[in-house]
Amino acid sequence: FRWRVRPRLLSFSMSSIRIISTQTPRAGLTRIAAAIGDVNVGFFLPEYTAYEEMLYVFKRAIPIPTNRERVTRSVERLKDEITERGIRVVVSSNPCNPTGGLVRGEELSSWLQMARETQTTLVLDEFYSHYIYTDPPAGSDVSMVSSAEYVDDVEKDPVVILDGLTKNWRCPGWRVCWVVGPSVLIGTLRSAGSFLEGGANHPLQTAAIPLLDPMSVRRDAKILQDHFRMKRDLVVDRLRALGARIETPESTFYVWANLEDLPHPLDNGLSFFEEALKYKVVLVPGIFFDVNPGKRRELFHSPYHHYVRISFGPTLEQLKRGLDALERMVAAFKEKAAIQQQQQQQQQQPQTANTTAPTSVKH
Repeated sequence: FRWRVRPRLLSFSMSSIRIISTQTPRAGLTRIAAAIGDVNVGFFLPEYTAYEEMLYVFKRAIPIPTNRERVTRSVERLKDEITERGIRVVVSSNPCNPTGGLVRGEELSSWLQMARETQTTLVLDEFYSHYIYTDPPAGSDVSMVSSAEYVDDVEKDPVVILDGLTKNWRCPGWRVCWVVGPSVLIGTLRSAGSFLEGGANHPLQTAAIPLLDPMSVRRDAKILQDHFRMKRDLVVDRLRALGARIETPESTFYVWANLEDLPHPLDNGLSFFEEALKYKVVLVPGIFFDVNPGKRRELFHSPYHHYVRISFGPTLEQLKRGLDALERMVAAFKEKAAIQQQQQQQQQQPQTANTTAPTSVKH
């Protein structure tokens, strides 16, 4: 985390930041779940689908819906939820999967300050923190976001951070991730890991060390951001041209698309998904991100039925081919809808009689 923080935090030594290795982000989340007591746990909606498995172990998992269009996660809303509903732990992906939303700068700093004031533990998943498309800070050519920047005391601040090689280093098969937090918690996680799955093997951990070189990380992140920003802009522009409503993502490599303005049945995420498969395009219906631990809520009226998550992670050639296919699909349904509308209008027009009405004759 050294290369992500401003100079005021560069005095942090590795001995003051406890790091453990786990096989996958899910394993890290599972360890944290095993270490947390029986408390109210809050999580935002929409959220990463894997959280549903972890949150299932809590009997008191409390969803916190966000603004659907701007997918904001304001500190004011978060503080209200914490104080009014007795939340003691908040789990969140930042950057956010699936929306590409981002809490950064002073807003992220206020999150940590609020956590200190309310003594609420923040568990922050930062697996996409290199995929940032906002302007870099002054004096830098690359944008990187981490709550580590605003940690004053790693032993006292109630913040737990997850990161790993899977996304930021683009090594999905290299199952090494780490958890940063107070040493008391890290010791508990280490014990839980020994019991649950044993942790990542030593050779993989050793081989990962050169990848963490600060200069290499910054160089790779700059190249990654330039390339993925270009792909993001392409996908957003093409999808908007189809009629989807999109808030431009500031991070990750996902677009969270609102389909409500598309012709029926493409205005429904599941239907859009099924039709896209016929054109050999794979995406994820938005309802999958309405995380529902233990199926305790009824999702029939979920607002995320009208959304899909579309990845711009594939190659540029694949993206263009997929977008062309979606364009053909939407055009076909728009043509069909236009024909149906024209037929309905014709049926509603009054029929013109072929014969004149008889007139009465007086004798």
